[in-house]
Amino acid sequence: MRGVLVAASVALLVSLLGTPWVIRLFRRQGYGQEIREDGPSSHLKKRGTPTMGGTAIVVATLIGYFVSHLATGAGFTASGLLILLVMTGLGVVGFLDDYIKIRKQRSLGLTARTKFAGQAIVALAFGLLAVRFKNASGLLPGSTFISIVRDTNFSVGIIGFPLLAWMIIAATSNAVNLTDGLDGLAAGTSAMVFGAYCVISFWQFGNLCEPHHAQAGCYFVRDPLDVALVAAAAMGSCFGFLWWNASPAKIFMGDTGSLALGGAFASIAICSRTELLLFVLGGLFVIETVSVIVQVGFFKLTKRRVFNMAPIHHHFELADWPETTVIIRFWIVSGLAVAFGLGLFYAEFLSHGGSNL
Repeated sequence: MRGVLVAASVALLVSLLGTPWVIRLFRRQGYGQEIREDGPSSHLKKRGTPTMGGTAIVVATLIGYFVSHLATGAGFTASGLLILLVMTGLGVVGFLDDYIKIRKQRSLGLTARTKFAGQAIVALAFGLLAVRFKNASGLLPGSTFISIVRDTNFSVGIIGFPLLAWMIIAATSNAVNLTDGLDGLAAGTSAMVFGAYCVISFWQFGNLCEPHHAQAGCYFVRDPLDVALVAAAAMGSCFGFLWWNASPAKIFMGDTGSLALGGAFASIAICSRTELLLFVLGGLFVIETVSVIVQVGFFKLTKRRVFNMAPIHHHFELADWPETTVIIRFWIVSGLAVAFGLGLFYAEFLSHGGSNL
């Protein structure tokens, strides 16, 4: 528990105190956000706001994680390092995307194909490595079985697992990217989901299956305490960044942050055997993504639009909701999704005969 608290506290402080330095640096370098011409007109005043702030989130998470290990003397684990690999790798892909936008003074960075390839390389590397590194109990960071709250009986096989990891990581990182459209929306929502995963992973740690004895409701997962530590560090870094990203934002996370956060969610879900539960905990990300799919699909079929604009947060902006109202109400929706997801997780534990409170 001490390690989790250290990770969250250090990441919070690094993000809170370091983000202003990043703001000044990027402002001096002229790293300002370009705004979509077809977006809400109210966003045009945000042009020039420093972007790539996700750098602060990633760095703060890494520092929080490593300082926690140094403070407690605990050894590093395959699960924790693999999650950080995905978070950092996708952060680099996002950084390149943001940098191209800035250098070429346009709202589009990497081509869709290049961005897709970058995500695929990181995700497939994770998928290949996550089915290696057995611990003393024979557990791996990832599992070839589809998981909801724990592994099911349906396996995708050793060949299918990297592809599954790729789909989950790509879908989640793109979903967070779509949600990052209003000041503080993605950062606040991400902090909630990371907080949920901190609780879930720590609960799994307290209810691990003992060698040669699987007590009621126990979990067959590798390194849950270290996964909780990563989630706590990421949560702290999101809260620290949110201080400066809240409306009116002094800095945007950019694709650097949104892709990194989405990758972290996906890899945490895989390592904690809660792949499908992620779609409940991240319910707001799902809603945002579905709104885009519905808008594009319906327009191709009928040449008409379902929403004023997609993703759906822009629909409410164009319906004359103030930006802060949209953000707070969407945070409420996210909080309800997280609470429901945690309820499902605990209900499933009880259904297996667990009783540890």
